[in-house]
Amino acid sequence: MTNEAVTKYLETKNVAENAINIHFKTRSTITGLFVKGNDYEELRSKNFWRIVTHANLPQWEKTKDISLAKIFNGMEFTRFSEQ
Repeated sequence: MTNEAVTKYLETKNVAENAINIHFKTRSTITGLFVKGNDYEELRSKNFWRIVTHANLPQWEKTKDISLAKIFNGMEFTRFSEQ
């Protein structure tokens, strides 16, 4: 997906609070939450996205520690779906 397509989805859906399923071209689907760090605009311009995976969500909700997020390439996304 292009960064414009990802941005449009993030703006139209309430994904800031809710985890979604993220489907990939070459790997298994993950459930995660898109997060905005200090470098959000720079990463977004390059179509990279910080996502906290389902396994780290409880700890993320308590600490908001950005190191719990992984960076993914948006070109590998095929679609998003609600949980």
